[in-house]
Amino acid sequence: MLASIRSASVVGIDACEVIVEVDVAPGLPHWTIVGLASAAVKESRERVIAAILNSGYSLPARRVTVNLAPADLPKKSSAFDLPIALALLVATGQLDHECLSRALAVGELALDGSIRSIRGILPVAQLAERLGMPLLIPANNAAEAALVSQLRVGAPLTLRGAVEQLEANSFRCLEAAAAHDAPTDGVPDLADVVGQDFARRALEIAAAGAHGMLMTGPPGSGKTLLARCMPGILPRLLESEALEVIAIHSVAGLLKDDVVASPPRPFRAPHHTVSIAGLVGGGSGPRPGEVSLAHRGVLFLDEMLEYPRHTLDAMRQPLEDGHVTIVRAAASIRYPAQFSLIGAMNPCPCGFAGDESGRCVCSSADVSRYRARLSGPLADRIDLHVTVSSLPLHQLGASGEREDSARVRARVEAARCIQRKRYSRMRGDIWNGSVPGRWLDRNGGQTDDARAMLVSAAERLGISARGYHRVLRVARTIADLDGVTPIEARHMAEGLRFRPM
Repeated sequence: MLASIRSASVVGIDACEVIVEVDVAPGLPHWTIVGLASAAVKESRERVIAAILNSGYSLPARRVTVNLAPADLPKKSSAFDLPIALALLVATGQLDHECLSRALAVGELALDGSIRSIRGILPVAQLAERLGMPLLIPANNAAEAALVSQLRVGAPLTLRGAVEQLEANSFRCLEAAAAHDAPTDGVPDLADVVGQDFARRALEIAAAGAHGMLMTGPPGSGKTLLARCMPGILPRLLESEALEVIAIHSVAGLLKDDVVASPPRPFRAPHHTVSIAGLVGGGSGPRPGEVSLAHRGVLFLDEMLEYPRHTLDAMRQPLEDGHVTIVRAAASIRYPAQFSLIGAMNPCPCGFAGDESGRCVCSSADVSRYRARLSGPLADRIDLHVTVSSLPLHQLGASGEREDSARVRARVEAARCIQRKRYSRMRGDIWNGSVPGRWLDRNGGQTDDARAMLVSAAERLGISARGYHRVLRVARTIADLDGVTPIEARHMAEGLRFRPM
């Protein structure tokens, strides 16, 4: 007897519909799984057989053929266990055939018949909503599926519970957890930063416009502390942004149950030994890399020049395009990667080049060779270049009120609100750091004095066309922080201070 049920396979962060067909025919006991199935899918035979028997059902000794259509789509997840088991129960006459048309099913089976959670439930839930079908999923994934409104969900604990829900057609809309401010435990406050007014200003601009930032200074000058203050001044994720972040972390298997409703903006800080596949994505899977896990958030590269140059240069395309495309022989997968890059580096191998203490022991050749680890094209893609000087020790204990993260965050949120209105007609959530340069040049609203200053500076300092537009983007953010519509000469002058000479 033949039976079929709808399921889904996640490719990148999108779900594709898969039809699971099971045919049970007379013959010697044998299982065949076809349809470009990976080893994880082919191993479902042992899990399905044990789960069916341990759930109190029978399994006759027949020849079983499982087809996963379309056949040209790679299937690499254990999520097909549940739909295969349900279709097998129908094919052996233990479940009514009409039950399979009532839902789209995904889930991994344990040997005792319980249903285990899987990755990538949010894209699958969005697919079920588009198809207008209820969704049968593991109970541990219910909170994630509840983020898709108007979706009817069944979340059984066991295979027998799934059969009972299908027979009773008992699916309901789940209530999503109430949104709340993301926890900031362990995030340093800007009030902890002593001095460094120029770097603090750059950090505020970077947060307001989603710009990249590179800090250069000696060890102990506060570069890492400043970068780790960034989550405390970033605004809360918009609903559309939060769904993108949840989908990526769900596919990567990094989603935590306590942050499903209101995830914080990502802050990723990989070690300098990270591989290219770990940074931009890839592998045999492939899986999203750090640039995608930092989507809508911050990617912090501490000791940036300790990363191999070819690893850093792999970020050029994501920084420019806002996505990563991983091409394999069987498929091409695209992951979003709109992140703010924050780098921290020493000026030389010993770390004290240019320091007033005169402690540097590096030759000019050593300094040039060390700084050459950061290529010119990558440096040109970073909006804000900041020199962080050592702080005199007598200032560390200086008293006085310092602005905390909450006050800076209020200004950042006000600037982002202005940008949201400005770019409301453009597709997607766009900020100043990612707006097309030509559009901003025509519609940015700079005064004649500001434009003349930018053109003159670009010619005298040898700023590239990309650098020209990046200065314009930074100046636009500075004007937004001031609540001013046109970009004035003072905004442009401050923006030029952050370009490398």
